[in-house]
Amino acid sequence: METGFDAGRPVRVSSFNGIDIFVVNTDKFKTSSIHFFFQDNLTKENATKNALLPAVMRRGSRAYPTLRDISMELESLYGASFDCGVTKKGERHVIHFYTEFLSKQYVPDGTDTFAEALALLFDIIARPALADGRFSGEYLAQEKENLKIRIEGRVNDKMSYSVDRCMEEMCRNEPFEIYDYGSVEDLAGITADELTAHYRTMIETFPMQVYLVGSITDKEAEEVSGLLSGLPRRNTITLRDSFSRKEKAEVRHVTETMNVTQGKLCLGCRTNTAPGSDEYPALMVYNGILGGGIHSKLFRNVREKASLAYYCYSMLEKFKGLMVISSGIDIGNRQRALDIINEQLDDMAKGNISDYEMEATVKNMETGIKSLTDSQINIVDFYLSQTISGTDDDFVTIMEKIRKVTKDDVKAAAQRIVPDTVYFLTAADSTGKQ
Repeated sequence: METGFDAGRPVRVSSFNGIDIFVVNTDKFKTSSIHFFFQDNLTKENATKNALLPAVMRRGSRAYPTLRDISMELESLYGASFDCGVTKKGERHVIHFYTEFLSKQYVPDGTDTFAEALALLFDIIARPALADGRFSGEYLAQEKENLKIRIEGRVNDKMSYSVDRCMEEMCRNEPFEIYDYGSVEDLAGITADELTAHYRTMIETFPMQVYLVGSITDKEAEEVSGLLSGLPRRNTITLRDSFSRKEKAEVRHVTETMNVTQGKLCLGCRTNTAPGSDEYPALMVYNGILGGGIHSKLFRNVREKASLAYYCYSMLEKFKGLMVISSGIDIGNRQRALDIINEQLDDMAKGNISDYEMEATVKNMETGIKSLTDSQINIVDFYLSQTISGTDDDFVTIMEKIRKVTKDDVKAAAQRIVPDTVYFLTAADSTGKQ
């Protein structure tokens, strides 16, 4: 049955040595992709090394010792792509390597694109270009400088920066406050020997998830299992659960000053709704009604009616159990905007939700979820998130759950929301001081 959502469901085809291999078979794309994820607990000790590691590894491998060699191999595979990087999902730090390439049945000359793309990706991961048993000092120095620029440049996107800072302030003294890319102070002291030792720790002990997406055969899945069974693995680390409850909080106010003309006001809340719980779909609908589009309470009341915000929306961090309401406002409108935002939270806790808001939100979410299935990387991210949450939904079942959510369910989700931190990014002059 064609639902518009079905992009294949992951099937775990192999599990050994802390490695899980999943196949997502779909004929929706002319390309296939291979994704390797290594998961670590988010710690200050490892965060910067985890961010630096893929940046250095992508510079070359034993068979493809330079960026040019890698690029030429990708070009020979009909313009295949390769990328890697880090992200945090709750208090887990995830290192991701992937390649996307033309599926074999579309290749005019019979090239085994899967085998060649796998060989390239595996070489980058398992056989890095080492000199005298350690990473190249030249590559390390260049990538340390690039990472330093990236960390220092996070302030350039004020909208994203203010949301991140709000969540970091909410989670002071918790691992979640650590920035995805680590810190400049920790970066300076990382040596080639230290990063090489950390690479071995990653290969040997980090739990791994591998996703094969597209027109994947049993033989190809076995090929991946065979390669990975040769990796030197020992006891894998235990990953912690990120979610935390906080049912009472005295709201903290944090003000940061910068050279800005527009204030960034963020209200961070604890959702007290676990990502793997039956109540989570109701929280998704709640977030959609509150700040998920032009039909939402925040958009209509803060931006349209009161003309207080250039933008105003809400977003969930599902793994940690956080919600952030983010707005861009004239600096002098801080208190008035906050008052109206709080009115919307109160309104929803009282169950003041219209049929239109419910219907428009579900329709909007349907469009959003359907659009995820247009990208292999989004499909894989969705399923990796399911794995981390301990849930087993696909695009069809999550939408079915969303459609079953009632106003009472949304009201119950609203009553679990606890405001925690108000973060305000403002100008440094006297008019911006609160």
